[in-house]
Amino acid sequence: MKKFSLPKDGGLIEAGLPNGIKHTYERIPAHIFEDEEAASERLAEKIVEAINANNGVYRLGLTTGSSPVALYKSLVRRYEAKEVSFRNVQIFSIDEYYPAPADHYSRNRRLYEDLVAHIDVKPENVHVPKLSEIHDSAYVTDFCARYDALARNLDLLVMGMGEKGQVGFNEAGVSEQSRTRTVLLPYGSRKRQAKNFAGNVNETPNSAIAMGISTMMSAKKIHLIAWGEDKAEVVKRVAEDKMDPTCPASLLQKHDNISFYVDDNSASLLTRNVAPWLVGPCEWTPKFIRKAVVWLCEQVGKPILKLTQKDYLSNGLGELLEQHGPYDQINIKIFNDLQHTITGWPGGKPNADDSTRPVPSSPFPKKVIIFSPHPDDDVISMGGTFIRLAEQGHDVHVAYETSGNVAVHDDVVLQHMDAARELGFGDRFDEVKAIIASKKPGEPEPRALLNLKGAIRRSEAKSAVRSFGLNDETNCHFLNLPFYETGGIKKGERTQADIDIIKDLLQKVQPHQIYLAGDLADPHGTHRVCTEAVLEAINQLKGEEWLKECHVWLYRGAWMEWELGKVDMAVPLSPDEVIKKRHAIYRHLSQKDIVPFPGEDPREFWQRAEERTGNTARLYDELGMAEYQAIEVFVKLF
Repeated sequence: MKKFSLPKDGGLIEAGLPNGIKHTYERIPAHIFEDEEAASERLAEKIVEAINANNGVYRLGLTTGSSPVALYKSLVRRYEAKEVSFRNVQIFSIDEYYPAPADHYSRNRRLYEDLVAHIDVKPENVHVPKLSEIHDSAYVTDFCARYDALARNLDLLVMGMGEKGQVGFNEAGVSEQSRTRTVLLPYGSRKRQAKNFAGNVNETPNSAIAMGISTMMSAKKIHLIAWGEDKAEVVKRVAEDKMDPTCPASLLQKHDNISFYVDDNSASLLTRNVAPWLVGPCEWTPKFIRKAVVWLCEQVGKPILKLTQKDYLSNGLGELLEQHGPYDQINIKIFNDLQHTITGWPGGKPNADDSTRPVPSSPFPKKVIIFSPHPDDDVISMGGTFIRLAEQGHDVHVAYETSGNVAVHDDVVLQHMDAARELGFGDRFDEVKAIIASKKPGEPEPRALLNLKGAIRRSEAKSAVRSFGLNDETNCHFLNLPFYETGGIKKGERTQADIDIIKDLLQKVQPHQIYLAGDLADPHGTHRVCTEAVLEAINQLKGEEWLKECHVWLYRGAWMEWELGKVDMAVPLSPDEVIKKRHAIYRHLSQKDIVPFPGEDPREFWQRAEERTGNTARLYDELGMAEYQAIEVFVKLF
């Protein structure tokens, strides 16, 4: 099934553009593909070509983690199609926890499960820096030295990287001369790795064996890979900024045969995407012109209507003036364009002139489905708009796509069981406590416990939407998509069973508006899987009469926001509406303070959401629009 990405709308005209110009701002040239599958297919093709052209043993270094999964699948397909044999290939891994844990916790689990198990590579040719037992320091040092010597001068090294530029457990401050060695894992790194240990940082190893930077640099060729919007900042930093020891991957800029393989989302902050007019000729669509003008306002610190011809010419936008000038007409056009994205009527204003409004006035009221990947994304991401739609009389349905059960702390379950006991509804506290005690690290949680956690999240979601008048009996739908219900952090593959559940709801409601999570960060994350499932369901229903009047709107989460150049609808919130949204988020008590997987940002969800929407309002204000308390913004997919 196709990966979701926003359709392109203008940008750099790359056809016929010399690589020297295209990569003007890149210290490591970036090859940008639509998604990780397309990038991985091309990379696999190049690897197969290199293996087949090699007369002797081909030495291939591979990264750990989830980044190379699509690459593994492509290599396996090519092997099964008899395009390549791995009999003369040696495979080298770049890291492993030390001492090595059980196989299901191994950093190299996917290497074996998704690649090695399906190809004809000789077992003795698979090299992993794995020590299962703690030995004296001299033995460990000798082991690392032997592995380092073995792993030097690889024909190709394929590496992913962390969000701070870590490569193979080489953290900030690593030396360019470092070799394969044991390293202590700082708390931040262990916290990130805790997702592989049921979210328990205390169970996460505190040391590892890591291939050194100088060892990596000895490879004849290096390909860095990165997927998803959450890697965009580090891709820009590594590809375009100066070398910096606090960003280890940037040290690889010194290599004379290195390149990036990235998808559109991870490449979104590269100069040729952010300001392509600085690189070469562009296709100037209306939205792309707005993107350029908003960028220019940020560069010169002026609102739209104060931009001058000199501002345009001094910042690389001469081509825009030549094709669409004069400058003052561009200013007025973009000001009006952005002004018309603002509406207090996200479902359309009845009996109003809707010629410049983002949503048509009829039909009214509209039938609306808000798809929420977890049981709180609806109020966190678009709670103010949700409130508006409900209060303005639309038939609003919310569909919680997953149970969110694994994100409930065990202590919260016990608190609920204790409350039930104190209220006289039965004493099952000790029974549930025993179930919790029976949990085994690395194994799915007991189904009885997951059911309780799912019930807690459902009750919180219903309480939140009741707070602004939604009927939780008729308009609140808990889909419990099967892909999520593995009982652990790693989820299953999306299947037709997930899509059929969504299709049934769509056919039942036949909405005029659909709201979806537009998060483009983790290409394997729950938000993305849920959104792609809905889009596939819509695709399978194409031809249905009701779909002709249905439009899909994309919202963002608590961490990122749409850039104003892409926005199609902006819903302003009053101070009272911001408070009402905050109180709806409060209803999700299990996610307050003790969320098992909070990420890097320690703030609560309401704080992140308010900063995001408040910042959007500030940006509109700085561009010359009216000043609002907060604004939620949306992109119209179709």
